[in-house]
Amino acid sequence: METLESNLNIDLNESIYMDFNIEEAVFFDIETTGFTPKNTLLYLIGCIYYDSSDCTFHTMQWFMEEITDEPLMIIDFFNFISNYKYLVHYNGNGFDIPYIEKKCLLYNINYDFSNIISFDIYKKILPYKNIFNLENIKQKSVEKFLGIERIDKYTGGDLIAVFYEYLKKKSPDYKEFLIRHNYDDLLGLIKILPILNYTSVFNRLFELTSVTIKNDINGAPTDVTIRCKTNYPALTRISFGNNTYFFVWENNFISMTIPIYSGGLKFFYPNYKDYYYLPKEDCSIHKSVAFYVDKNYRTKANAANCYSKKTGRFLPQINEIVKPYFKIDYNDKITYFELTQEVLDTPDLIIEYFFDTITKLVPGNKK
Repeated sequence: METLESNLNIDLNESIYMDFNIEEAVFFDIETTGFTPKNTLLYLIGCIYYDSSDCTFHTMQWFMEEITDEPLMIIDFFNFISNYKYLVHYNGNGFDIPYIEKKCLLYNINYDFSNIISFDIYKKILPYKNIFNLENIKQKSVEKFLGIERIDKYTGGDLIAVFYEYLKKKSPDYKEFLIRHNYDDLLGLIKILPILNYTSVFNRLFELTSVTIKNDINGAPTDVTIRCKTNYPALTRISFGNNTYFFVWENNFISMTIPIYSGGLKFFYPNYKDYYYLPKEDCSIHKSVAFYVDKNYRTKANAANCYSKKTGRFLPQINEIVKPYFKIDYNDKITYFELTQEVLDTPDLIIEYFFDTITKLVPGNKK
């Protein structure tokens, strides 16, 4: 077994949304010759950590020189991470951690991950994958999305044959390929941390900066843009949404643009049994008032026609955040609220509307 250590010069000046203290965290990644622990080899374990004493990241890698090194590597690795509170990885919950746990069982090694908190970057961003518009969210895809270049161009699968050749020939070039791949994976774990910034808005980490109404050439209002600021910048601009709501996140600002509905909508009364419908007026009135209307001009209201009408400017909403709310027809799922000056002058209400829209709009989000 060979243990390799190195220092890294990585700049993390950007504000990054992390649920852990970087000084209490160790990042790790493993290299294997396959997926099944019983029939494959764990030939490299790599860690990267931040040392506050010199304000520098360091790597620690355990490399298999002989097949008999495997249990020794695992024991050294567990002893090393015992000094940390968080274990950070990319999809390690899906592969790396269970792989090592099964190796411990095979070798009767009395170690596990119960004393360290697992932080899976992959799981953190998975609910929001659609906003990145990527073919997949593998680590290399995220690196490319963030504009990160890596020296290594191989996949773990590509290097399986290289490792077996190394065991036979002990070629330094083969060894360099193997170590470099893991090294770049470790380096990538640090460099992709800003991807976590895109999850911050779903935890209400933003503040309202402006609400702007756009008019057409005739002065008629066409849409509203709500602009918010966050302390966690987007390193790569993203845009997402649908025909009704459109979001743009660039640097520290997130904006949502919504078309204004101008015209008449209906307010449906909940207790329709207390109302009469007036066909000629196409509205309903309460029984206490309908008493004075000729019986030939009124009928008992039902849920679908128990409404009054309102003309004005409205915005759609996914949930009933702003009340009273209006609809085009009774069975419509989309509701609208009137865009009054009172609404525009209530920042908490605008923020709630913004937050509800973005959390419900993103597929896979559980908020």
